[in-house]
Parts: sequence; C-alpha cells; structure tokens
Amino acid sequence: MSLIEIRDVCKVYDLGEVKVEALKNAHLTIEQGEYIALIGPSGSGKSTLMNTLGCLDRPSSGSYKLAGEEVATMSSNERARIRNQRIGFVFQNFNLLARTSALENVELPLLYSRGISSSERHRRAIEKLKLVGLGDRLDHHPTQLSGGQQQRVAIARALVNEPAILMADEPTGNLDSKTSREVIALFRDLNEQSGITVILVTHDQNVARNAKRIIVLRDGGVVCDTSDFLQATQALQAELPE
Repeated sequence: MSLIEIRDVCKVYDLGEVKVEALKNAHLTIEQGEYIALIGPSGSGKSTLMNTLGCLDRPSSGSYKLAGEEVATMSSNERARIRNQRIGFVFQNFNLLARTSALENVELPLLYSRGISSSERHRRAIEKLKLVGLGDRLDHHPTQLSGGQQQRVAIARALVNEPAILMADEPTGNLDSKTSREVIALFRDLNEQSGITVILVTHDQNVARNAKRIIVLRDGGVVCDTSDFLQATQALQAELPE
C-alpha cells in the first residue's frame, strides 16, 4: 500500500465571477521514505498540491488516500487530526513565536496532543533540537538566532510529533546560499537516516537537485515525474514563455 495516492484530483477556487482551476485531474503516488521536490512556474499548482497533500485543504473532486485512508471526504476536524499525527510542516517564513524560546516553540504542537505530560513535551523538544544541532540554543528566542538556526527550530518543531511525512514550502527562500545547503543537507539526513518521507516545494534548482525524485507541474497537472534532474529541468524550461 502506497503512503500517498491521489487520483483525478481537482481544486477549483471560486473567486466570484472567475473560477480558477489550481489542480486539474492530478495523479500521483508516493511511497514511504521518498524524498521529492515539487517544481514548476508560478501558478503551476505546486502550493495547492502541497496544501492538498498536507490536509490543509480539501480537493474539489477526486480521491486522496493517505496510508489507505480516504482524506478527500474528511471533515476539517478529521483532517486536523491527520495533520497532527502524521505530517510536519516547514515554511519559508519559519512561523516561530517571537517572544517564545526555541524549546517552547518546538513543544507547541505537543500541546494539542492528549496525554503528553509537560516533562515528556520538554524531553521530546530537547531531543529534536539536539537532532538539528541546536542543543545549545534551547533558551534562545528567534531574534537571538540566525535565519538558518530559526529554520532548524522550525524543522525540530515539525518533527516533534514523529510524523511520517515532512512537508516544506520554499524552506530555503529566506536563507543565503551556504545556509540553504546546510538546511537541505539536514533534510537529506532526516530522509536517509530516519526514513521520513520528505516533500518540498521549491523554485531553487539547487534545492531540487538534491531530491531523489522531481515532479514538475504546469497548469495544475503533472507534466514530468522523474529521478533525472536534467530531464526535470528540460521539462521546466519547456514551459517558460519565449
């Protein structure tokens, strides 16, 4: 059984007089332990697909099965349960609480999990911060951390619930080249050593190059699905206007 399977997924945004088809009959299968980059020009449907896979949004039609469980027909509360139990998110802007320590930021998702004591939350958060190389920054606030360190805190927070899937939307968008390489190396280590499935959206071809599988989107559909970086870039270039 595949970890993720979507079939004929469409997403339409009703903007009053205009309807925007962000996803059009999308098909995709992802196995546990894959490392995937979603790339494509602006408006291609990358973020919509990410939001759908991450149970942040529900498709207008079609089937989305996560570990065999149909997600497309779930209520918002049921999708929230899935997100909390199975998916960790990392965003371009880090989304950390400014007046809260790194440790407290990482503990935050555990507040929504029943039956976890404060001491257990503390232990898990410390463990994940050490995993991302910030064991000596537990009490630092975001303003006391570099951009790369803030993103590492965000990654630790995404991992604290032991998710099966780590999703990242432009995770290096606010980082310099050196720090971007360090963060991407961390994603690859997590994938290879922990077996966590990594799915990331990126405009950066250097980031996409590190993925083991690259999916190119155009106009809401998958136009290339390959492990060959050159093939993916050719498909991407083919969609650029002359």
